[in-house]
Amino acid sequence: MSAHRIDVHHHILPPGYVRAVGDDRIGPLIVAGKTPEWTPQHSIEAMDRNGIEKAITSISAPGLWFGDIDATRHLTRECNDYAARIRLDHPGRFGVFASLPLPDVEGSLREIAYALDELKADGIGMLTNYDGKYPGDPEFAPVLDELNRRGAVVYFHPTEAPCCHMHGIGVPAATLEFPFDTTKAVTNLLFSGTFARCRDIRFIFSHAGGTVPFLAERIARLEVRPEFRASVPDGVMFELKRLFFDTALSANQLAFSALLKLVAPEQVLFGSDYPFAPESTMVATVKGLSELGLPADVLLAIERTNAQRLLKG
Repeated sequence: MSAHRIDVHHHILPPGYVRAVGDDRIGPLIVAGKTPEWTPQHSIEAMDRNGIEKAITSISAPGLWFGDIDATRHLTRECNDYAARIRLDHPGRFGVFASLPLPDVEGSLREIAYALDELKADGIGMLTNYDGKYPGDPEFAPVLDELNRRGAVVYFHPTEAPCCHMHGIGVPAATLEFPFDTTKAVTNLLFSGTFARCRDIRFIFSHAGGTVPFLAERIARLEVRPEFRASVPDGVMFELKRLFFDTALSANQLAFSALLKLVAPEQVLFGSDYPFAPESTMVATVKGLSELGLPADVLLAIERTNAQRLLKG
């Protein structure tokens, strides 16, 4: 199989991260119920079998923050250095969406400079909330403003919201709460005015935007209220159509019919969610995209050239 795809939703599990976070935090969030066994070689072998030339790596939920600023700063640097090292060890196969030690704003500003200036990361990876605070929270404005100043690519991955512990329905967070939390983060970035203020950030959201395509018109109805309209002077739909979305767990007619009504194909990027989604899901994503009836040039754009254009940005 020709290796031409670029995977913008591809996770790593550095050994130090797995030791620090533990299976008791990682496993319950995902469908498999346990931390995947992973090494860089596992990724490369799966990529080779599925025509993926390059994967842009990131840390998935539950992330790096567990209440200790110094420990989080140390672990974030360790993970970013690890990602940069495997990129160096396997030329052309990996890129890096570097992590930040949020909700630590001061540490995050330092890590942005280190990741983008020293490590030459492709962008920054963030979670949809940190201790229940969403990315448009005024506390995080210095971080988003610095990323905007740099014209950075910012990739968002969902995580569980604290409220979900209180009213869970007995299924892994990845099944329902992750797409819902993506929708909450997007809505928060809209009505905090962050999207309108940070026009030079190139935002990517996982899993075809969660429920954003389905709820877009409903969210846009809030424009009738002046306090919401003030945050989106060009309108909700204008801001949503500027965002990028990946295909992870979404390469099917039901998801794509809504997604491609919201955004142009140029805003869609290939994503696998490996290894938290097993290789069988990667296979299904490749197959699912091929069965959507997309013109060959559109399919190639989703699988490769959209990411090339965005990451060269």
